[in-house]
Amino acid sequence: MAMNRRHFLELGVATSALAMVGGLPARAQEGDTIRIALSASGPRALDPNIITQGPDNWAMEQMFEPLVRPPDGQFGTTPDDFEPALATSWESSDDAKVWTFHLREGVQFHGGYGTMTADDVIYSFERARFVGGRKTLYANVADVSAPDPATVVVTLNDPDPLFLGSSVYSPQAFVVSRKAHEEIGEEAWATGAVGTGPYQLDRFDAESGVYLSAFPDYWDEAARTPKLEVLYIADTTARTLALLSGNVDMIEAVRSPGWVDSMLQRDPSLLFDMTVPGSFNTLHFNLTRAPFDNLLVRKAIAHAIDREAVAQAMAPMGGVMYGLEPPDFPAGFDIEEYPEDLRYEYDPDKARALLAEAGYPDGLTFSNYISQREDYSSSMLIVQELLRAVGITMNMQIIDHTAFHADNRTDKNTLIMHASSYPPIPLQLYLDYLSTASEVKADGTGGSNYSHYGVAIPGVDDLIAKAGAATSFDDYLAICEQIDLQVRRDLPVMGLGTLSYTIARSPRVDLGYEVKSGYARWRLHKATLATL
Repeated sequence: MAMNRRHFLELGVATSALAMVGGLPARAQEGDTIRIALSASGPRALDPNIITQGPDNWAMEQMFEPLVRPPDGQFGTTPDDFEPALATSWESSDDAKVWTFHLREGVQFHGGYGTMTADDVIYSFERARFVGGRKTLYANVADVSAPDPATVVVTLNDPDPLFLGSSVYSPQAFVVSRKAHEEIGEEAWATGAVGTGPYQLDRFDAESGVYLSAFPDYWDEAARTPKLEVLYIADTTARTLALLSGNVDMIEAVRSPGWVDSMLQRDPSLLFDMTVPGSFNTLHFNLTRAPFDNLLVRKAIAHAIDREAVAQAMAPMGGVMYGLEPPDFPAGFDIEEYPEDLRYEYDPDKARALLAEAGYPDGLTFSNYISQREDYSSSMLIVQELLRAVGITMNMQIIDHTAFHADNRTDKNTLIMHASSYPPIPLQLYLDYLSTASEVKADGTGGSNYSHYGVAIPGVDDLIAKAGAATSFDDYLAICEQIDLQVRRDLPVMGLGTLSYTIARSPRVDLGYEVKSGYARWRLHKATLATL
């Protein structure tokens, strides 16, 4: 990239910004190390069972493995889409309630903790069932047993023909070393967890990031790049200019209006990897706090938000979502598929009328907070202006991303925007957002049901249970559609839009595969760093 005085001045700004986050170590040998910079102030934990902020998933994804996984760069949408990982083969009973996994032999844990056995797999599933904020994903698991050291049998309470995608491939079931966990202890485990993945942990730095190296005893093809640095740079300017200057090779994109175009103007050679649909951005009304305990107020807010405008503002990453899932997902709805009274089409006049009916003819004011990360703050600043236009003043405080998630987990917010990538398995989202078992708790032990749906007002637990017991995919979808319609009637949570998770990378980096869909993380075991 040609450098001029403006670029040098900006790099000076970047240097100052980098100093605020601890700076970056000097670059390693050419081609030896890939650096990725993520948007958060620092890593919090590497335990796949207790990941509380999205960026931590990147290091976790390199260090741990599930029994099965979809092809790199995409979701698995049917059981046939999954490939062997720590299990070489598997089968299920005719009623999809008993799943038998045949384990890969000779798989080694990092740190000299020995060979993986069925006992480690059972231990990992037991932690998934009883530890962490997503226990509801494993509530259907009745028993996990091992007829021999190379076989694991998972017995479910109810049928689940999508068990591979709904539970087995979720990070909470990634296999950890029982011996390591018991020796290291729970507190130290958060920053020193031990897995079987292509990269092993060299160093966890609470300020700068996570430093990994290729695991020499990996059971499959060795990672193609010897070292990987997962760095944390919350400052937008610092992260962006670190990529433009070549100090890092990949960054979590700034998901804000116009950013991609502005980056291409600066460096047309940059590449952008986007998951589709990406994150589901949802708005959760805390039903235990006024004025959101009033359904008319919730409806007014739904009519005040122009979803198409939000998506267009976030182009090319933004997409429209009307319900809890995008329209092209299994239980997703297009707007015209809803009954007219549940469409909540953009209508400022209707919003004002609903506010007046709710007892707020002169409008209302409330306070909340949002993450400083651009995908959160940009979307909510748009929402703030749309609400202002109908007489709703949202006094929104923008705070550190890590603190934002910590405070949400302890039930301190009122109108909460949550962003998370989900596979095309509707029940997983419902268990997280709508189940009473996932209700957020003030002590931080709860889950992602930030609205208190099913507790503050009647919910959909019975329908969730019916969906979990469905024996055919058609029946499953029909029940999921009932759930979506009931949520539209009650409005504890509403869809705001989708936003492709995006990584900007130097053309020097070849990922080794194409990113199409998937979670907001991907493996870098096939990635190489070329000299241009």
